[in-house]
Order: sequence, then C-alpha cells, then structure tokens
Amino acid sequence: MSRNAVIITGPGFQDHDVVFTYYRLLEEGWNVDVATKNADPVTGKYGVPLPMDKTARPLISFEDLAVEDYDVVILTGGHEAPDRVRQDRKVLDFVAGMDKAGKVVAGLCHGPWIMISAGVLKGRKACAYIGLRDDVINAGADVVDSDVIVDGNIITCSYYGYMGAFMRAVFETAEKFTGDKQAA
Repeated sequence: MSRNAVIITGPGFQDHDVVFTYYRLLEEGWNVDVATKNADPVTGKYGVPLPMDKTARPLISFEDLAVEDYDVVILTGGHEAPDRVRQDRKVLDFVAGMDKAGKVVAGLCHGPWIMISAGVLKGRKACAYIGLRDDVINAGADVVDSDVIVDGNIITCSYYGYMGAFMRAVFETAEKFTGDKQAA
C-alpha cells in the first residue's frame, strides 16, 4: 500500500531537516511532495536548493494542499522558514485539518511554530527546541524534556540531531493511524 507525505517549508529552511526526511520517506517507498508558497523554488540556510535534484517531483503550492491526499505532514525547522510558513492561512487550515482527520502531524525543531499557529498543540504533550519552549508552553502544550514525543497523531522533535528517532516515530505512528504495515 502506497503512502503519501508532504513536507512543508519555505526560504531559509533547515537543510538537514528537509534532506533527511525527504530521502528517508523515499527509502521506505512513500510518495513525497514538497510544498512551498506558490511552488516557488527556495534555498535552505546552508544552500540546499528545492527542488533538490533532477529526480525530485516538482514542488507543489500551498494552494494545492488537500487533507485527503496525505497520510503525513512534516513541518521542518530553520527558524526563518516556519516563521514565514505559519503566516499562510492555507497551511494552517491544512495542518488543522490533518489533525482533525487523525492523520500524522509531525514538527521538527522550529516546525512546531506552524503547529502552534494552526492550534493543534493545546492540551498535547510535546517536546521543544530551547528557543521554542516558551511558545509551545504558551500554546497550551505540556512540554517535556525529550528528543521526540508522540501524543496520538502529533509528533514533536526538539532538534535535528534526533531525526533518526523522529522518522522512526513518524513511520510507527503512520502504521498505527493508517494501517501502514510497509514502513517500519
């Protein structure tokens, strides 16, 4: 059974977050889209371009995001990108819709800023990058010092150095919520 994920990002994204999650999803056989505002090419804070290579699918626009098309949304860090992305109402509605549909919403490093603006962290257990901790607490989450926290369909990761554990949590949670026996 094929699974679909979308990575949402913008200019100044944390290169590690996008590269690792993108290729890790592909490795497990997932279909992966990368969404940017107006499907515009963007560059990470360390110079990685999107799209990343000639085999990558074309970028999609925030306007093309539809809950029924995806099993997982990954919200990447790099303080600039999530701060810009969370200002887009279409993204916020999509993230809230993914949560409401019980689909996996996963935020990495500063990615939970988008989750905060979408209103999906209130009453949830989460971890947070040190620079985001107060924001996550003020959003009504129970912040725990941890590398990765899974609370139902919501996944948070405090730092890109923990991406291995983060992606294992994404695959395990997707299996639980969508019945995907392929990814492990």
